[in-house]
Amino acid sequence: MPDSADKVARQYGLNPKQYRQALRKERFTWHKPNTIWKPPDGSPEHQDMIRVAKRMASNHYSNRDKELGYKRILLKISGEALMGPLKFGIHSPTVARVAGEIKRVHDLGTEICMVIGGGNIFRGLEVAEQGIPRTTADHMGMLATVMNALAMQTHLEKLDIQTRVLSAIRLDEMCEPYILRRSLRHLEKQRVCIFAAGTGNPFFTTDTAATLRASELYCDAVFKGTKVNGVYDKDPVRNPDAERYGIISYEDVIQKDLRVMDTSAIAMARDNNLPIIVFSLEEPGGFEGIIKGLGTYSVIKNN
Repeated sequence: MPDSADKVARQYGLNPKQYRQALRKERFTWHKPNTIWKPPDGSPEHQDMIRVAKRMASNHYSNRDKELGYKRILLKISGEALMGPLKFGIHSPTVARVAGEIKRVHDLGTEICMVIGGGNIFRGLEVAEQGIPRTTADHMGMLATVMNALAMQTHLEKLDIQTRVLSAIRLDEMCEPYILRRSLRHLEKQRVCIFAAGTGNPFFTTDTAATLRASELYCDAVFKGTKVNGVYDKDPVRNPDAERYGIISYEDVIQKDLRVMDTSAIAMARDNNLPIIVFSLEEPGGFEGIIKGLGTYSVIKNN
């Protein structure tokens, strides 16, 4: 069986020699000195090795916070981003792919929280137009965001990322209630927090929930994952001559009605001086690249 230490070191971007030294200092009772490291994947012994690697990676990248520029971020994605080729619902391979992109950023030591829309399952505004009271329709939409959050949690935990779903409405049998200090503690422990059920109030979108949570939790930026790699002056899918903005102000986004996020979300970000990074979630490694200062994206911020 090949040595597992090299494999784990590569997975977490560590120096194999330094990683072996750290393992030896742990003095695991199950490992004999001067032998190769070969516990089966998923075994308790292998999990011991993973914990050491995560600790080393976290310490390594914590010294790079200034270089990376983003210590804590909120990722906002739409429910439609989880549909994949489907016309409705949750496409598990697509959720797994997005979870993989999140893992790459998480492994850098960045603290991540998320808000996921529910449009792949239910759209409250459309149903309200069919006769159901808007408040009731919005409550139904909140439940759709909980479904998406639980799906994402499942796929993140398959990648050995501790994840917590925190809901703005009480669903104690399924997830934790949203409490600010508890959320901060989860993030400090490198757990991914997924905020479900929007703000818990009707008439507010998940975009507004994203900027609200990001402001409450002192996030460095909101990352808006979309199908295009930034903010354009018109729909780039329908207009090949559309021009992408590198940097654009909150006021211009509102005045030009660019519809990156709803107006209340943009206004809240402006009032709290919270940058919004718009990028393509379809590009493999794109999310990680932006954290490292690479890739193509647009930034919405104050002049």
